Amino acid sequence: MKKLMTGDEAIARGAYEAGVSYASAYPGTPSTEILENLSAYQEIYAEWAPNEKVAMESAIGASVAGLRSMVSMKHVGMNVAADPMFTWAYMGVNGGNVIVTADEPGMFSSQNEQDNRNYAKSAKIAMLEPSDSQECIDMVKAAYELGEKFDTPFIIRMTTRVCHSKSIVELKDRTEIAPKTWEKNPAKYVCLPAIARKLRVNLQERLKKLAEFTETCSFNRMEMGDTSIGVIASGICYYYAKEVFGENASYLKLGMTNPLPANMIRNFCSKVDKVYILEENDPYIEEFVKQQGCACIGKDLFPSYGELTPDVIRACVTGKAEETIEFDKTKLINRAPTFCAGCPHRGLFYRLGKRKDIMISGDIGCYTLAAGKPYNAMDSTVCMGASISIGHGAQRAFNAIGNGRRVVTVLGDSTFFHTGVNSLINTVYNKSNTVNIILDNRITGMTGHQENPGTGYTAKGEETTLIKIEDLVRAIGVKHVYVVNPNHLDEVDEALDRCLALDEPSVIITRWPCVLKKFSKEDKAEFDKLFSTKNKVDPEKCIGCKLCLKAGCPAMSYNKDTKKVSIHRAQCVGCDVCTQVCKKGAIVKED
Repeated sequence: MKKLMTGDEAIARGAYEAGVSYASAYPGTPSTEILENLSAYQEIYAEWAPNEKVAMESAIGASVAGLRSMVSMKHVGMNVAADPMFTWAYMGVNGGNVIVTADEPGMFSSQNEQDNRNYAKSAKIAMLEPSDSQECIDMVKAAYELGEKFDTPFIIRMTTRVCHSKSIVELKDRTEIAPKTWEKNPAKYVCLPAIARKLRVNLQERLKKLAEFTETCSFNRMEMGDTSIGVIASGICYYYAKEVFGENASYLKLGMTNPLPANMIRNFCSKVDKVYILEENDPYIEEFVKQQGCACIGKDLFPSYGELTPDVIRACVTGKAEETIEFDKTKLINRAPTFCAGCPHRGLFYRLGKRKDIMISGDIGCYTLAAGKPYNAMDSTVCMGASISIGHGAQRAFNAIGNGRRVVTVLGDSTFFHTGVNSLINTVYNKSNTVNIILDNRITGMTGHQENPGTGYTAKGEETTLIKIEDLVRAIGVKHVYVVNPNHLDEVDEALDRCLALDEPSVIITRWPCVLKKFSKEDKAEFDKLFSTKNKVDPEKCIGCKLCLKAGCPAMSYNKDTKKVSIHRAQCVGCDVCTQVCKKGAIVKED
């Protein structure tokens, strides 16, 4: 049967057909949908882990015990997972193990643009790069077979366009794989220095065998046409190149990119007059090609950042951009991203942004939007869980300087479970006096509403132990813990006043569900009148001061003709933040 699938769906399908039994991940765009689709297969145990390191270690454990396992993450997640991954490469697999990294050239939803092909080279792990959804299936299945044959985990390197683009795939039945036998073997799985030194030698021998295999790997192939131009590409860049050059070039498509096929590359370069290396981000292939003594054109012509789309390639090669329809660009309206109407983060940041002489240490999540107008309520964002650690360091510095400045840290519930817990332990242990705010909107919001340890449900929708953030925080040793409704501005102000008056660590938990969330029975039992009312503006009382607009709600707009504010009824969810901001009582409940 044939079907239209995204790359993420196809990765999950490939794992299903390959007989995978265990999968773990932490959600992160553009990789999130991999585990979401894996969880739909009854034959596969799929779980959301608190972070990528835990997910990696869990998948390693399943492999050691004898099952085929998969772990998936976005590119920055591999930084978190790298610690166990590098040692895992030494040990080798029992059941096959595939590590999926979803890189993001162009940084559509990421804080950096790292090229994780370098991880495969550095960790000495074999790597495959699919170009479309069918290759996603084929390469995942091949990775398990080859991984068990060569005793190595495999990295599948995806990019945003492969993850989210759709193409036709051919579905096949699942191959049931009997679990491998686990045997006590410390010489393979206990990486003491004396053992690891021997495993390092084994790893090098394994790489030599893989280097021989890659020369004949079916995923590496030459497509000879016009020999005046030769293009070497992998992943989505192969299709970008085909769109630009068509039949007017020859191609070396690389699907197995660690190890790279040295002989095949030299052979291809000898057959063409000019060689272009098309790859997004780092000159990973280019550097290897030059090491083989082959002349090529790469990053000296093509950009080292962003997506290498056909338009970009064409402009680099021809020196002129593709013709487009001309229009009056002055009529474009800049629309900055903002919190949804009814977002529980709005009330907090509206009040937090008005505080003077504080530094706000932020984190990765929807709430990073508070850095912009109208809130201006975030001063740093680095990586998952960093807000509390950075805040601790900054507060220590301010205390030493003696300027009296206070630090408020902000992160979400899933981010707190991810790596914020460790950071808060550090804050308590080292006796910092930061104010730490955990935004508990009852779900992992930014990546599309995945469950986490604080929701009470697993990836497969099964009820499980709900870890209450306030209990965990108190167990860490925080004495001052306040749980507030962020839609009640007086509660927010009171909690901030109390915590800023302290000279020891404190935690404020803002607890209210994401407005877009499908409410669980627990949500309905805990929170009264969940977005069941709507507000309107009384035009007789509205003086057009626009103070309410500073709360940044997209449901509100100002009419220049009437000089009045109005509320778009379809967007309003009755969170009541605007009613508290208005000084004239002009915003009221509908009858």
